[in-house]
Amino acid sequence: MREPPTNARQRGFTLVELLVALGIFLLITGAAFTLLSSSQQRFQTDTQVLTSFQEARLGLDQIVRDINDSGYPPRTFNGGFPNNYASAPFAWSPGYPTLNPCTVGVSCITPGAWDIIVETNPNPQDVSCGNTCVQWIRYQLQGTTLFRGVVYKSATDDPAVDTSAAGILVPFVLNVVNNSCPTQLPTCQSAYPGLFPGGNPVPIFTYVCDTPTAPQSPAPLCSSAGADNSPANIRDVTVTLIVAAPLPDASSGFPRLVMLNGRGRRVNPSQ
Repeated sequence: MREPPTNARQRGFTLVELLVALGIFLLITGAAFTLLSSSQQRFQTDTQVLTSFQEARLGLDQIVRDINDSGYPPRTFNGGFPNNYASAPFAWSPGYPTLNPCTVGVSCITPGAWDIIVETNPNPQDVSCGNTCVQWIRYQLQGTTLFRGVVYKSATDDPAVDTSAAGILVPFVLNVVNNSCPTQLPTCQSAYPGLFPGGNPVPIFTYVCDTPTAPQSPAPLCSSAGADNSPANIRDVTVTLIVAAPLPDASSGFPRLVMLNGRGRRVNPSQ
């Protein structure tokens, strides 16, 4: 039995309904792409922070190892070959024992907040170097790059001059803002007020000195000139690295910083 014919017309979507549906679809799609873009920027920033942190951590560990080995091997190791033993833990001070001693404030200075030279034999088991096993290892901050340079010790040369020769200092840790952040990136203080007390630079190297002339406990910081504030009396070196990610935070626009601390102790003093 067939149904009776009907004159009812099949109704579709009106133009207004289609436009409303299209508008809703575009809003949802736009919101999804905005969220996706924001998530990608956040992921990229976090990845750069992690990479900067890892590179800075590796650099900090290397600096601490070099400081721990400073002054090794001692003078008793081989008195016949000056190039084969460390004359001093830190290779610049008044009257450093070379044929042409460096002049403090001219061709060399005492270890400072941004610049240090370590004298050591980092590979004591390697005898292939013959009578030139001891190395001068220099760390120097230039702008926002911490450089590292290594040369074999020379009994007649100046450690400050030799480590400054062309091609010796190479980039070691990038985007180090200990010294430049308060002046070049004012937002550093707003985002990280605890990192820069008083808006002052944060030294990379700070020193604790033994005081043979007037023993003190605990040993004081080597912060001012004095009879005991000599590179030969440095016992501990605190290393602080503040490193910025290449790109600022995607949402706030503030720089992303990581602060790392390490401590090197002379475990093989040459004195």
